[in-house]
Order: sequence, then C-alpha cells, then structure tokens
Amino acid sequence: MKRLLSQVAISAALLWTGAANAALYQFTVTGDYSAQWTLDSNVTPDVSQDGVGFLVYDVEGFPDAIFSIADITFFSAASGGGLVIEDFYLGNPLLVTDGPQLYSGPEDSPVFKLGTFALTEYEGTGAYTLNVTNLSAVPEPQTYAAMLAGLGLMGLMLRRRRRG
Repeated sequence: MKRLLSQVAISAALLWTGAANAALYQFTVTGDYSAQWTLDSNVTPDVSQDGVGFLVYDVEGFPDAIFSIADITFFSAASGGGLVIEDFYLGNPLLVTDGPQLYSGPEDSPVFKLGTFALTEYEGTGAYTLNVTNLSAVPEPQTYAAMLAGLGLMGLMLRRRRRG
C-alpha cells in the first residue's frame, strides 16, 4: 500500500510540473500581408529592452522569406505596440505595424496575450488582423488530480480483487 501511494504521489508531482509548462500559441496575420507561425506562450526573447520590446530570432512559417524563417520584434505600448516581421537574411521587412501591446509582463520574460488584435501599417494605410490562439490547451492541475485519484482507486480495487 505504501509503495502504491508513493508511486501515485510521484506521478502526481510529475504531472503537476508538466501542467506548468508553456502552451503553444498560434499567430495568424491577415490583411494585405498574411502569415502564420507558432511560439510558446512565454517565449524566451533573443534580445529584449525594458519598456521598448523584445525580439525572437528564426521563427518558422514565412514562405515569402528566404529559408522560410523570419525575426519578429514585439513592441511595448510605449513604443507604439504591434510587431515587425523581418527576413533577416535578405534584410527585408515583411510587415511593420503599430497596434496594441501583444504581451504582458517584462520584456525579458513576456507572456503573449490571446485574442484578436487590430494592427495598422506603420506610417501607412494598411490594416491587418492578428489572431493569437492556444494550440495546446493544458488541463488544469485539478483535472490531473481527479484523474490520478480515480486511477489510484482503480488500482486499489484491482489489488484487493487479486488478494480475494
């Protein structure tokens, strides 16, 4: 019995830790320019500047960029918000926008916001929509706890049946 309980406790701890992992978010831009890519909800920036924004290198999903990768800069509200998508290898911006700040928290450890955001072309007239959705909804820890409790009870019942 002690062994079973310790195994259940270890499994619960491992599942609880897994539930705290970042979710995978999908970003979809539509308008005169279209693109789709994924990032962790709390991505680790390659470059960040407090109060200004942060940069993520080599994001996949841009067929119009050489090697299909681009660098993405996300700006704070104080810097006009929005984002810039740039083909680093060609030195060519693919999209430059203003809009709302798309993340919360400090620039060195941001957490992306979910939802639909209106973006405008920087110093231009283009209008874009950015949709950020959660691709990997992670069950709440209570769900894992209930599942483990049920499995533990089943294990106890099976063990008693074998003895009886």
